[in-house]
Amino acid sequence: MKSVVFCRHIEAEEGVFYLNIEAKGQEIIKQAVEVGASDVHFHPKEKGTLIQFRVDNKLYDAMWLSSSISQKVLSHFKFLSGMDIGEKRRPQNGAMDIVLYPHRFHIRLSTIPTPYHESLVLRILPQDETHAFKELFLFPTIANRLLQIVSYNSGLFMITGPTGSGKTTTLYSLLQTLSVKRQRRVLTIEDPIEKRNPDFIQMEVNEKAGLSFYEGFKAGLRHDPDILVVGEIRDEKTAQLAIRASMTGHLVVSTLHTGSTLECIPRLLEFGIPLSYIAQTLRGVVTQRLVPIKCPFCEVCSLECLKRRKHRKLAVVEILAGLHLQKALHDPTLLSIQGQTTIKDYVLRAYALGFIDKETVERELGLWNRESIQMEA
Repeated sequence: MKSVVFCRHIEAEEGVFYLNIEAKGQEIIKQAVEVGASDVHFHPKEKGTLIQFRVDNKLYDAMWLSSSISQKVLSHFKFLSGMDIGEKRRPQNGAMDIVLYPHRFHIRLSTIPTPYHESLVLRILPQDETHAFKELFLFPTIANRLLQIVSYNSGLFMITGPTGSGKTTTLYSLLQTLSVKRQRRVLTIEDPIEKRNPDFIQMEVNEKAGLSFYEGFKAGLRHDPDILVVGEIRDEKTAQLAIRASMTGHLVVSTLHTGSTLECIPRLLEFGIPLSYIAQTLRGVVTQRLVPIKCPFCEVCSLECLKRRKHRKLAVVEILAGLHLQKALHDPTLLSIQGQTTIKDYVLRAYALGFIDKETVERELGLWNRESIQMEA
């Protein structure tokens, strides 16, 4: 992985859009960063490539490049991220660090072949960006509840949700609060490390070198952490070790891809964890979604408008803890628990209060019936 400082921007001579490929790469990333894009998509078509920015889970058309220019820019990014420039028939992954003064960014890159040219996606991960924990949530009381749940000295705490739901941001911000304000020693095992933090001890999974989540977990236990973080529980070995660590005086925090809090328990059972062990260790489960807040400046946000807004997405969170958690552990087949506030409830409440629009409700809940929504809200 290379560290790159983009610096120059050189206009091409008349009749040629850009001759300096490095400058074009700089411009694309700079524009994406200015609007707060999480991803940059190179979408190849028959006569060129469409560059799109993903901002708040929406794709915006940013620019159009000719095939010749786009392939040069793509090759430039592949070179910087350590990928094989000559290999265009197989998917590849790479990573690089860049500096757009004074800010640092870690960028993960992925290519796949298409009938026209390679498709490229850049995931932009700001390294200097910090989020106050209590400012992450649409309903601020959620932050206090989460801090209460993780006040235990041992046990298992799970953050769940689909890709792009803000699990990593919530995780890092929560750990920062526990590390600095409560003087807890935090050790993380990640694949990859998405944000370097000097207050944590961080390990990056390296399968080629024999450092898996499982091996990292075993080694990490010897370093006397108060909080042990596994980026994601992916297999039976890691799940079993997480449970074992949580039973021996460590607070273990991890993420899991599930759609709701209640799905977490059956998922752990699938990994071969006895229900009695889950009941003994599980302190709480959180599922979250990021919802875009209605723009205070205009009805439809443009890329220029997005630059002016600080808080564009906030999390709505479903918590399974306390008596509700005990009910779920008593019967893991339950699809709902009376009295538990769910993601659906929070989305409907946010809509009723005017924080989000109809489109967000449709996307998050997969429904739109004006009468039922007004009644439920």
